[in-house]
Amino acid sequence: MHAIAFIQDLAVLMLVAGLVTVLCHRLRQPVVLGYIVAGFLIGPHTGPVALISDEDTIRILAELGVVFLMFGLGLEFRLRKLLKVGPTAILAAFFEIVAMIWLGYHIGRLFAWSPMDALFLGAILAISSTTIIVKALGDLKMKHEPFAQLIFGILIVEDILGIGLIVLLSGVAASGTVEPAEVLATLGKLLLFILASLVVGLLLVPRILAYVAHFESHETLLIAVLGLCFGFCLLVIKLDYSLVLGAFLSGAIMAESRQLAQIERLVEPLRHMFSAIFFVTIGLLIDPAVLREHAWPIAAISLAVVLGKILSCSLGAFVTGHDGRTSLRVGMGLSQIGEFSFIIAALGVSLKVTSDFLYPVAVAVSAITTLTTPYLIRAAAPLSRRLSDAVPSSVARVFSAYGAWLRSIQLPGQNAVLAALIRRSLLHAVVNLALVAAIFLAGGYFAEPIDLWLDRWLPQPNLHKALIWGAALLLSLPFLLAAYHRLKALSLFLADLGGHSHRPPRVRRVLAELIPLLTFGSFLPLLAAFSSSILPPGEWLLLIGLLAAVLLALLWRWFARVHARLHSALQETLDQHEPPEPPVP
Repeated sequence: MHAIAFIQDLAVLMLVAGLVTVLCHRLRQPVVLGYIVAGFLIGPHTGPVALISDEDTIRILAELGVVFLMFGLGLEFRLRKLLKVGPTAILAAFFEIVAMIWLGYHIGRLFAWSPMDALFLGAILAISSTTIIVKALGDLKMKHEPFAQLIFGILIVEDILGIGLIVLLSGVAASGTVEPAEVLATLGKLLLFILASLVVGLLLVPRILAYVAHFESHETLLIAVLGLCFGFCLLVIKLDYSLVLGAFLSGAIMAESRQLAQIERLVEPLRHMFSAIFFVTIGLLIDPAVLREHAWPIAAISLAVVLGKILSCSLGAFVTGHDGRTSLRVGMGLSQIGEFSFIIAALGVSLKVTSDFLYPVAVAVSAITTLTTPYLIRAAAPLSRRLSDAVPSSVARVFSAYGAWLRSIQLPGQNAVLAALIRRSLLHAVVNLALVAAIFLAGGYFAEPIDLWLDRWLPQPNLHKALIWGAALLLSLPFLLAAYHRLKALSLFLADLGGHSHRPPRVRRVLAELIPLLTFGSFLPLLAAFSSSILPPGEWLLLIGLLAAVLLALLWRWFARVHARLHSALQETLDQHEPPEPPVP
């Protein structure tokens, strides 16, 4: 009977969604609007009879919609594009989150809500909806425009900062105090996980997909792609990170493979189906009774979301050198809340620190701002033209000059080459040290099952820690050696700047070792903190250090070759050109 009820619910959902979206196409309205209206029409709060009997199963399918939407975004957003929009994305996301938390808190206090309700409201308003924006931009065929790429970068930064925000709220709810060290440690571990995932994924996944593609079977390739995607999402969830982040990273890694165009064609039908279920589910949550009871707060909060996000995100984009038209389109494209807001609202309910009305209010505001999103995106371009015509010419010249000046800032001639060399050396050293930290974090995470396995032969906990820590150090030696050589070369290069290349050899040797020694002196205590759960006693640590030194002395050329091959393989993956998509027969 359960299977029949599920088929009935799915049939009702897809039939009504299909009818409403056909109507939307006829009326030239956004398809996202049709999905939400369809969910509202068949929801438990509308009409005398509930057409959906098993909402929990439908919500599980909606989670698949989130996975496919974020996976599709990762396929379309290349890693090099993220690096290009990085400063703008970070600044705009920071402005937006700080401004919306402050604004949401004061709105909650204005309506006489408790301080905890007001604080959670601010957090609920801080993060825009990635899934809604991706779908709206896709329906409007704007995903490849420059402002859309900025929006995607801001959304990625928001998701990363959102993890830290959830940790912060959990600490506040549990103790009433904030532990900045815990938040910073969580964000640091998250960044290390992202970096390690990208490096390992780029080394392995494109080659796995290339092997599978040799069979020339669409079915085999699709199953392999879905297995890699959901397997990585499972790993992300096990590490207590966001499912959204896992789906995006898996797509971004597969975007660097030569099978990208084929993967996009195979996944697209699944993405359309499950994303439709996701947006219909949002409509199912809309309760007219809540809308009536909290009409004024919902209206005020919705207006604050739209205006606050337009101002904060537009300002962040403009300050980093983008023109007013692009900045306004970025701000108007981000003016809504969605799935992350639901997670934060549910956190308050589960911790029993927020009132019961806060979650329905968040859903209502999300629904309202979701409905307005496509219209705001479409209205941004004509509105920016009208505003530019209305702005006095003197003010327009100042804004234009500021943007042109900021975009034109660069180091001339030889200085630009030197700065690029320094940045490249620092980046390589940081990446290698981050991979070392990620290896030790992974050792700590898998220490418990390894302990259980080692107990069969070696029932000594200290020896277990020594073996796990030693294995992590052995795996890290190629990266430590590469980081040392990069830092030493950078130190020697800086020592020779300014026409001082004729210093005595002893002085140059001392200067060449200065930056590596300072860096490793700061990094090793941090590494010990990361691996505190598997850190062996002092005598074992000394023995492991001596063995590592002997291995380095004997096999340093082999370690250097291993790292060179890994670096070459990674660079080859990033530099390969995507083949043109073959015509559809």
